[in-house]
Amino acid sequence: MSAVGTDIPLSPGGQLLYDRIIAPSTQPLWILCWGGTNTLASALLKVDDDFEPEDSKRLLSRLRVYAISDQDDTGAWIRNNFPDVFYIASIHGWNQYGMAAWTGISGDKYYGFDEGGPDFSKMEKSWIKDNIQIGPLGSAYPDYLFIPEGDTPTFLYLIQNGLGVPDCPNYGSWGGRYGRTDVSAEGLNSNHYSDVVDRVKVGDKTYTSNHATIWRWRDAFQNDFAARIKWSMESDFAKANHHPVINISGFKGLAPAQITAEAGSTVLLDASATYDPDGRKLTFKWWHYREPTATQWWVDAEVAELGIKKLDDEGRKVEITLPPPEKCAVELMSRKPVAQGQLLHLILEVTDDGTPSLTSYRRVLIQATNKELRGGGKGADAIGDVMKQA
Repeated sequence: MSAVGTDIPLSPGGQLLYDRIIAPSTQPLWILCWGGTNTLASALLKVDDDFEPEDSKRLLSRLRVYAISDQDDTGAWIRNNFPDVFYIASIHGWNQYGMAAWTGISGDKYYGFDEGGPDFSKMEKSWIKDNIQIGPLGSAYPDYLFIPEGDTPTFLYLIQNGLGVPDCPNYGSWGGRYGRTDVSAEGLNSNHYSDVVDRVKVGDKTYTSNHATIWRWRDAFQNDFAARIKWSMESDFAKANHHPVINISGFKGLAPAQITAEAGSTVLLDASATYDPDGRKLTFKWWHYREPTATQWWVDAEVAELGIKKLDDEGRKVEITLPPPEKCAVELMSRKPVAQGQLLHLILEVTDDGTPSLTSYRRVLIQATNKELRGGGKGADAIGDVMKQA
């Protein structure tokens, strides 16, 4: 905080950030913080000092901050003085970085967490040497001393691959999964998001940790990294591998597909039009991502599993059965029926057999409803006409 004050001129970086904050735009401004946040704090203080409260609030509403923990004393100050600012950051004791979600990218050996869960092979220096430190760009990639790519979850969070929704940290993505630390409408009502946990089964053991929200995707994002290095070495598109293009029931693009369906009903999803731009063989994996729906740690008690039935050998077509109303369209504690139940997350992963293999995703958001409280309505037999893009 010694570098922050109304009487202290902005640094060149602080001035650049200030200029971007006040520039006319309707798009979010993402600020990825890999060290201390005193530059951001200085820019926020100047905005607050230069503009009337209503205008300052409007300008700061565009900000999206993802900080790699607190690395100076300004992070806590920002969250307390500017609680409306969208802010992702792991919270833990000072300098205890091994407790942070972002270390899940590669820190399992260095920090000693989730032993036996994450596969470290694609973080080994030998793999990096063979797959990353090659070509005109890759040859400049240094050997790591502690953990590789520790700050990179902030970048992976914004990768547009059909998995993550940046404005919804609780959905989960290559950059991890986070939940609001203050969900009330009273008190500070902060827009801060911090660590939550995922449960990932490896072999016969299930790992439950904040780190798992990132390491569960490691194979895919490291293959993606290796492919991009190869792109930098090859001018001919046909000689490089590229990501599959997913099409579910006619809906293309990367935004989640949204469905409204009655609890207990069955939904048919068809990804037959999905293709690989290189003509490679594709593997389809549909799975229920239960944690984003849960409001607590005990996911099994709150989120019943979707039924997933393959309708063809590849799994391009599937039949999805929602849990019954008493499982997904009731209040959590009282178990009283509600008209609009849980928002369920179904993930489709499509992976090609190229070198390296590449994975694309599509999230299907299924809003469960309870027709008994809505006075009737469409059931599963009419689901085709309620599917829409987000």
